[in-house]
Amino acid sequence: MSIRKAQVAGQFYPSSAKELKRQIESFLEEPGQRIEALGCVLPHAGYIYSGKVASCVLNHIKIRDNVVLLGPNHTGYGSSFSIMASGSWQTPLGDVKINEKLAQDILQRSQYLKDDPLAHAYEHSLEVELPFLQYLKGQFKFVPIAFLSDDIGALKTVGRQIAQSVKDCGLDNSVLLAASSDFTHYEPQALAEKKDKKAIEAILELDEDKLMKNVRSLRITMCGYAPIIVMLSAAKELGAKNAVLLDYRTSAQATGDESSVVGYAGIAVS
Repeated sequence: MSIRKAQVAGQFYPSSAKELKRQIESFLEEPGQRIEALGCVLPHAGYIYSGKVASCVLNHIKIRDNVVLLGPNHTGYGSSFSIMASGSWQTPLGDVKINEKLAQDILQRSQYLKDDPLAHAYEHSLEVELPFLQYLKGQFKFVPIAFLSDDIGALKTVGRQIAQSVKDCGLDNSVLLAASSDFTHYEPQALAEKKDKKAIEAILELDEDKLMKNVRSLRITMCGYAPIIVMLSAAKELGAKNAVLLDYRTSAQATGDESSVVGYAGIAVS
């Protein structure tokens, strides 16, 4: 069985399990009643920048036994639509197994997806979410999928196909669709907030077309609009009707520098 080793431990998050747990614990607040979420949007920067937002989302929803983890492909390696359909991923908190039955069903159903471990070999956008999920959920299985495409028709189709596979595998009530994305990159705080507000607005309306339109017309430099489009399409097919913004921050809250920030939004879809 292929094991994908952690690539960004010691960079984006601590490489020691003890330090990693301590850092995640430092982000957590009392959640209150947890949301029965079908999907969510999580950031994927270094934990000191975006960990508070990621932990806020996952601490306020019921994490299900299976997670379809959708992220952008930053590295350019591999196919434009890349799934890893077998094996497990290693983090300092242990191994997370891929749900091979669900992954294979999604792969067989889609004319776009390729089983392509190379696309995932060095990509951080999915890896950084796993320790949060491990800490807050314990045992779960997941399906990693990365996107390097802005073909909205294809992205929406993949979303619907994922939903159909979830249904056919009898996992309607036990899958969380998690889209990994940071928002505006390296612009002044006020401008980043203004642009990100428009992207968030479209997501809260569950409107993939509006999200793509806003990203293009306003030149919003969010890296994961493609996985968010897939998540929204799949979540709606599974019955999602609502979305709520749980947290929004920028890197300025960690650095104190408002001249050039990155935005991070945490959203739950139910």
